[in-house]
Amino acid sequence: MSASPSDIQHVIQSSSPEKGATVSTSSAPDGFFAQFAGNPFFTGGLGLAGFAAILAGAQKGLRKGASLLKRRLLVDVDINVKDDTYQWFLYWMTIHHRRQFSTAVQSNPSEKVGIIESLLRRFPTRMHHLSIATSKTQLPNGAVQTQFALIPGPGRHILRYKNAFILANRVRETKSIGLNNGNPWETITLTTLYSQRHIFETLFLEAHELAQKSAEGKTIVFTPRTASWEKFGEPRRKRTLESVILDEGVKEHIVTDVKDFLRSEQWYYDRCIPYRRGYLLHGVPGSGKSSFIQALAGHLDYNIAMVNLSERGLTDDRLNYLITILPNRTFVVLEDVDAAFSGRTMSDESGYRGANVTFAGLLNAIDGITSGEERILFLTTNHVARLDAALVRPGRVDMTIRLGEATRYQAAQLWKRFYGDIDEDGVNQTRFLQALEELGIVQAEGQEPPESVNMTSTAALQGLFLKNKHSMEGAIAGAPELRRS
Repeated sequence: MSASPSDIQHVIQSSSPEKGATVSTSSAPDGFFAQFAGNPFFTGGLGLAGFAAILAGAQKGLRKGASLLKRRLLVDVDINVKDDTYQWFLYWMTIHHRRQFSTAVQSNPSEKVGIIESLLRRFPTRMHHLSIATSKTQLPNGAVQTQFALIPGPGRHILRYKNAFILANRVRETKSIGLNNGNPWETITLTTLYSQRHIFETLFLEAHELAQKSAEGKTIVFTPRTASWEKFGEPRRKRTLESVILDEGVKEHIVTDVKDFLRSEQWYYDRCIPYRRGYLLHGVPGSGKSSFIQALAGHLDYNIAMVNLSERGLTDDRLNYLITILPNRTFVVLEDVDAAFSGRTMSDESGYRGANVTFAGLLNAIDGITSGEERILFLTTNHVARLDAALVRPGRVDMTIRLGEATRYQAAQLWKRFYGDIDEDGVNQTRFLQALEELGIVQAEGQEPPESVNMTSTAALQGLFLKNKHSMEGAIAGAPELRRS
């Protein structure tokens, strides 16, 4: 059925809005954004977020700019604790600060200085972070001498060196510990202007020279610790060769041989011979074996590395590694080598076994495939008959020297050392030597040493003279004390 025009018009009129009503033409999404735009909290938060983003970008830009500026204008030098320069620089830094402080205290107010120097003196450098270093040294009489020293501690320190300011930052890593010695890992970073980078070379040369001067006239003794060598106490004052009295010609013979070896490095290499030398010193206790090694080291400006073969934890591999990484210009000394294997037992795998180091391991460390070169080795023993022939064969021991009981020559030289200034005519020396002859302690002049149980050592002679250092009569009267019981 079709609708009439009047009906259609009526429907349209009924669906039209009332008069005065408004019709919104905007879509639903437009209304959603309009609500947020009209919200003051939203617009304020959006502004803050935008401001924070701008600040973050600016901060990042400043960091990059500062990093670029630092790379362009500054230079850094890192020194780690394993480098020799580390201890040299700490010692130099301490001495340098003391010098600057003493100069500032002793400066003359009337002294005329330039404008720049005057300004620099107004900003003195100071160290506010200090550490204490304690060292103990055992004296010959058994007493222990303790010394304390203040060194730059962890932190930042400002130095002035040759009109250049240096920032020294010492960092100690508490979570990183060295496997060799158990000490924390440390680094020092030095920072200065790039235009003044040349001062580092001068500074390190000065630190090295200062370290050498501190050890000048002294012998350093090293002992093994885990897998490295460490200084044992403070460096000892060098002992002169004249202070050790051996039998006539013995000392000169050894010194000549060692010096000839040191001059023959190329000769060894040309003939494909391992460049190493071994010496065995044997004799009665107190005959001067250890004293002579110390005096020889001082005479040749060498240091000493002591190895105790009976030390717990010293294995074959560790011994071999330690002898391979010896410090430069250092003697290796194995004292009382016979005692290390006195209670040895047989092992099928590695030969004779002592406390830790096996006998085969000792032989390989001295003269094996992996043993190091440019090495001088000293073995000492009081009982040479107990040593295995494999240990003292040529190639491992190149020279065997017996330092026996005191001879007439040694007794006379020791007397001159103690009483030469008051016994100028030598009358009392003759009386003392005659007393020793009568007791069978030394041989008569021009004769062979006596085969007597009364013979004594140079250490016993020195002990008698020390007991009577102000009385020659007391030393002569005490000669019977030298006889062995």
